[in-house]
Amino acid sequence: MTTTLSLPPHLRKPRLQRREVPEYLALKFGIPIAIATLAKLASVGGGPPFDRMNRTPLYRTDLLDEWAQAKLGVG
Repeated sequence: MTTTLSLPPHLRKPRLQRREVPEYLALKFGIPIAIATLAKLASVGGGPPFDRMNRTPLYRTDLLDEWAQAKLGVG
């Protein structure tokens, strides 16, 4: 999904912390999701893939885009 919306500078990074993901998904795809939901999906499965830097989960924006598009049934 290509958007003409310009994301705020703090969301234009290649990796986002979990607390930044809800704002990113809401602005770019219109998907409302809570931080707690992302944490639960990280433990039970079904959420966007992420890496860990020490104990901090980091979500790659390209993989967030793929996950969101799959959820929306786009491309």
